[in-house]
Amino acid sequence: MSFNKININKLLYSFITIHLVLWTLIPSLTNNNLPLDTIEALAWGSNLDWGFNKHPPASAFFLEVFYQIFGSQDWAYYLLSQIFVVIAFVVVFKFAEELFKNKTLSLISVLLLEGIYFYNFTTPEFNVNISQLPFWALCVYYSWKLFDNQQITFKDCFWLGAFAAIGFLSKYLFIYLLIAIDLLFFYVIFIKKYKKFDFKYLVSLEVFIVLLIPHLIWLTNNDYITITYGLTRTGLESSSLLDHITYPLIFLGKQLGILIPFFIMSFFLVKKFKFKISLKDKKLLFLLFVNLTPIALMFLTSLLTGSKIRTMWMTPFYLFFGVLIVYIFQVQIDLKKLKGFLLSFVIFFTVSLFSYAYISITETDKRTDYPGEEIATKVQYAWNKDHEESINVVLGDEWVAGNLSYHLKSRPIWKGPITKDKLNLLSKFTCIDNICVGNR
Repeated sequence: MSFNKININKLLYSFITIHLVLWTLIPSLTNNNLPLDTIEALAWGSNLDWGFNKHPPASAFFLEVFYQIFGSQDWAYYLLSQIFVVIAFVVVFKFAEELFKNKTLSLISVLLLEGIYFYNFTTPEFNVNISQLPFWALCVYYSWKLFDNQQITFKDCFWLGAFAAIGFLSKYLFIYLLIAIDLLFFYVIFIKKYKKFDFKYLVSLEVFIVLLIPHLIWLTNNDYITITYGLTRTGLESSSLLDHITYPLIFLGKQLGILIPFFIMSFFLVKKFKFKISLKDKKLLFLLFVNLTPIALMFLTSLLTGSKIRTMWMTPFYLFFGVLIVYIFQVQIDLKKLKGFLLSFVIFFTVSLFSYAYISITETDKRTDYPGEEIATKVQYAWNKDHEESINVVLGDEWVAGNLSYHLKSRPIWKGPITKDKLNLLSKFTCIDNICVGNR
């Protein structure tokens, strides 16, 4: 099968539309409740601030915008997640188009991403990982513009800084991409001298810092709570000497396992796996830096600190792996014989959808089986028996209280765990099991 006579742009947008619709529809039909991370971020969004106990604020801001539009309609948040995914896909395509000057190769670079479960199976849960995706892609794209163009513009530098800041405000691990980009430009400017230093580059840094100032002030005022949480999640406090060896190896093993479907699709795409890598090839140099350096830095982090790298943290790291593979093996790709590749794409796309639906329907005691709406109805009934005022505050852990904040019509603000001080601020309240609802 050949793409020669097919409008590639139409094919791309058909694919991303199908992806968006199906990955919005399937979880909407098979889940009874939103996933954990989405509920938590919605709880934060009910009481917006420049940071929260676990993460910086961006994901909560995005969710709250959707809540103000759609309210407690579960499908809207599955849709939001897919919007972020397909925006990243489109940016990857646009980047590849500038790199290859070939729409077919660009489309293949995107289709390959369906072989990585970060971009299908895990996407219904909007969280800090998904929140990074479009900004990771946009940072790479604008870095390429600054890397490739002879004339550096303030506009490109501004947008790189802005997208870098929003990505970092989604999750701190975004810094690994930013370090990779910085190392690349240091290499090409000061070591190989492929490019001259331009003071316009500093615009990116200035924009980045300015946009971070509110969050940095919040961090200082809240004892760096998000950083403490992140360090706790890595298991640093209890790490042993052996962890410096086992955790990095486990990390590598998991990454290879995740990429197996991707490699299978690549096998059907490439006739012969022959390649020659030369760092004199500036396009290849750029791709190697933005694809491999963040992963290498993550590995080194685990190796040097003995920290445990959680699999889902790697969600945005592979967005440009398709572009890298296609670029390295483009000579070995026969665009007239893509039947095997397209068949593998259809299989993995279909299997991931059916697997998600099957697990959602058959497995029990999942977070998405939680009767959040039913519990909210019972709490509202208990409150109405004794009070005429609306519920505008909810206290408790993020999951239970967050579900109440989401499902109750009054959209009460989540104020954190139950404490005497917080209860004393309420004029009226009712406590049921491990949650309290009240009115200020």
